[in-house]
Amino acid sequence: MKTCHRWFLALGLGLLASLTLPATDYRVGPGQPLAEPGLVPWEALGPGDTVFIHWRATPYASKWVLCRQGTAAAPITIRGVRGAGGERPVITGTNATTRAALAYWNANRGLLKIGGASVPEDTMPQHLVVEGLDLRGARPPYSYTGANGAGGSYVNNAAAVYVEKVRHLVVRDCVLSDCGNGLFISPDSQDVLIEGCYIYGNGNAASAYEHNAYTEALGIVYQFNHFGPLRAGCNGNNLKDRSAGLVVRYNWIEGGNRQLDLVDAEGSDVIRSAASYREAFVYGNVLIEPEDGNRQIIHYGGDSGSEEWYRKGTLHLYHNTIVSTRTGRNTLLRLSTDEETCDARNNVVFTTAGSGNLEMIDDTGTLRLAGNWLRAGWVASFNSGHSGTVVDAGSNLTGTEPGFLNLAAQDFHLTEAAQCRNAGVVLAAATFPPTLEYLRHQRSWTRSAADSARDIGAHEFQPYAVWRQQRFGAGADALPAADPLSDPDRDGALNLQEFGHNTDPLLAGSVEAPRPALFLPGDGTSHTELGFARRAGPHGLAYIVQTSPDLVTWTEGWKVTDAGVAPGAVLSDAGSGEQSRVRNPLPLVGREFFRLRLELR
Repeated sequence: MKTCHRWFLALGLGLLASLTLPATDYRVGPGQPLAEPGLVPWEALGPGDTVFIHWRATPYASKWVLCRQGTAAAPITIRGVRGAGGERPVITGTNATTRAALAYWNANRGLLKIGGASVPEDTMPQHLVVEGLDLRGARPPYSYTGANGAGGSYVNNAAAVYVEKVRHLVVRDCVLSDCGNGLFISPDSQDVLIEGCYIYGNGNAASAYEHNAYTEALGIVYQFNHFGPLRAGCNGNNLKDRSAGLVVRYNWIEGGNRQLDLVDAEGSDVIRSAASYREAFVYGNVLIEPEDGNRQIIHYGGDSGSEEWYRKGTLHLYHNTIVSTRTGRNTLLRLSTDEETCDARNNVVFTTAGSGNLEMIDDTGTLRLAGNWLRAGWVASFNSGHSGTVVDAGSNLTGTEPGFLNLAAQDFHLTEAAQCRNAGVVLAAATFPPTLEYLRHQRSWTRSAADSARDIGAHEFQPYAVWRQQRFGAGADALPAADPLSDPDRDGALNLQEFGHNTDPLLAGSVEAPRPALFLPGDGTSHTELGFARRAGPHGLAYIVQTSPDLVTWTEGWKVTDAGVAPGAVLSDAGSGEQSRVRNPLPLVGREFFRLRLELR
């Protein structure tokens, strides 16, 4: 969806929506019918059931299994209800108890298990949604009480969300931390979406076998997630995946031994035989390489030692912003064998270390580079005997700084003068063009379409981003108050309006509503006009004038952009920051009402 706001003139409109009520609502928390999650009949949930877990100051020490089936139209949903300060309800595995009516195996593998059970009767869990929960505390030395009343201890690879098997799972807006693995998904899993989660602080000290996320599924998409560093002293990767049909898009991935470790499927012939196993898509992400850990930022191929299982396909790596703060050498990519390929286009690869500290591959494989911005002085490999190939397919740029708005504040949006602007190349036919961008944190907005030329990196140049930093200071991209649809001065005008009308978002009452008027040319006709303040270009906005004869049916009349006005209206004052006027060239017949919508392009 585009980020937009409408000025309604004369009357505001109400919208009606038809809602399908869930079969049964279960409400947990202070003042609710159920005090604890253990009182929810997890063994009896059915299609459309929703469990609402309300925030409370004390964490819920409870664990359970989901072994039930929803439907596509009526999924089973477990939903956290935030507190007054936006806090998610916390579910802790530390000293957690288990509902006595449940009976399931591998209880020591997770806080929330999705998979097999004896009670309820075993089935393939499907059409499940887990959202809005803060799940933590499933690792040694923490312990819990099982359904039979006996004590148990978590194993090293226990997870906040442990998926043993599933069909059609969404994990959304959750925090997964302080576990062996934040998220673990086993091979008998299909069609998984991990969206808008914060996954950080997992792993075990001195171990490389537990990760923030460790997944193997047939079809999995990661989007809008914030991956933070693992626990101190832990050597795992940030996102380790063995899936077919992998898409990693619009995420912030910072820290870990490697940021991305995309290796072979160890547990499923079905996954290895899928056509989608041979392609992975990584685009629109911000990847940040820290000082510690492996100098390899991305690994693609395999690590089992059974090379016949390796991916041996193509990693499509495009429109990412990759930043390393290491003081020494950096490796963009490890391709496991010469049969692995990476097609890298329109990425920013920036290192704070000077010239000569960036290699493209460590040894094997084929890397094709086109339209990337690369730190000056990069080399194909530090290994003079490497067998791999780096193909410079043209249009790559080099420099010492790509044109970030504020590197120190991690605002990697581009300045107007950035070298990366309008320098991207056409994407491969098999890829999905990026339409969104990651917004700190766990949010997104529309990638600008203000011009047809592609910018390099995860962010398209957006004048609003420049204005946002000017008005709200360094790191404003991480401030909800600086969002386009926020209203920090509480005057009813959103930031998008303040930007579009060239007013102060921190000064109440500075925006004036658009003004309709009549123009009389002297020939006996009258023409309607709409006047409004419009900031000087480039602004990356569309000012969309809509008209209605009855305040019921609205027609899009004219769109004013950096390119001018279309179709067929008369525009005056060309965006100087003063009043611009759009005039209807057709004579007025009857009544005409106006509204003005502002839209980021």
